[in-house]
Amino acid sequence: MATPTVATTARHLLSDEGFARVVHLVQRDNDGIDEPLAVRIVDEALKFVAAAAQSTGRHLRPSKTVDMGWHALILHTTMYRELCAVVGRFVDHRPEGPETLRRDADTLDRTMDAIREAGYEPDAYLWGPLADTEIHAGDCMHSECTEGGSSCAAPPAVA
Repeated sequence: MATPTVATTARHLLSDEGFARVVHLVQRDNDGIDEPLAVRIVDEALKFVAAAAQSTGRHLRPSKTVDMGWHALILHTTMYRELCAVVGRFVDHRPEGPETLRRDADTLDRTMDAIREAGYEPDAYLWGPLADTEIHAGDCMHSECTEGGSSCAAPPAVA
């Protein structure tokens, strides 16, 4: 029995130009996010959209960090519509009230499982509580993210 191929990236779901535009928007709208981290965030957002399109009936939610990338994708409406067509169905964004904004481990584990089922390996750091506490739009904890504190950077991705 053949082992299914698991991709570590979903960048192929957008053109290089489109991917770069979304990365730029993540950086523009989230002070202190460096380009390598923005690239990882957008890639995870693509994986999330692909998983959500294939996973009906399960409540999936991005981490706070991955949500930055999802929002940047959605703001490119034509590109987002085309992305959703490629992955199989339109993935609606349903904002919830403050009482439902908990990012509990079970929901994130279920979402990462759905990403694996969609054929991708999630970047565990960007789905974990450490990323959600270290990486903040406009409020980056420089001393804990990087030495020197000029911008936020995540640990290198595990290949």
